Amino acid sequence: MTDLPAAPPVALAVLRDAASTGDLEDWGPLEEATGPPMATSGLTMWADESGSECGIWECTPGPSHWVLETNELVHVLAGSMTVTPDDPGAEPVRLGPGDSALFPLGWSGRWEIHERLRKLYVIF
Repeated sequence: MTDLPAAPPVALAVLRDAASTGDLEDWGPLEEATGPPMATSGLTMWADESGSECGIWECTPGPSHWVLETNELVHVLAGSMTVTPDDPGAEPVRLGPGDSALFPLGWSGRWEIHERLRKLYVIF
C-alpha cells in the first residue's frame, strides 16, 4: 500500500457580525447600474481558481440589470431589494433581511435596491 501525502491544513474563515462589520473594501461603482452611479464595497472570504467565491457585498440604492454567468446564492443581511426576472409574466419578488435566494446560471433581470443592501454571497 502506498502512503499518500497528508492534505494541507484548511483554514477556517470566520466573520463576526457580518450584518454590520465595517471592514469592507471599496469595490467601486456597480457596472450593472442602469441609473445613477451605485457604490459597492465588500469582503471576499474565500475564492478558488475556478471562479467560485463567497463573501459580503454591499451596494447603495438604485436600479441595475443582471445577466448571470454563474450560479449565485444570496442571503440578505440588511436592506432590501426587489428582483424582477426578464421572463415574460414573471412576478417581482421583494427580498429583505433574513431572505435567501438562488439565482441560477443564465438568470437575467432587474434588481431595484431600495436602501443600502448588504448580502452574503456564494458564487459557484
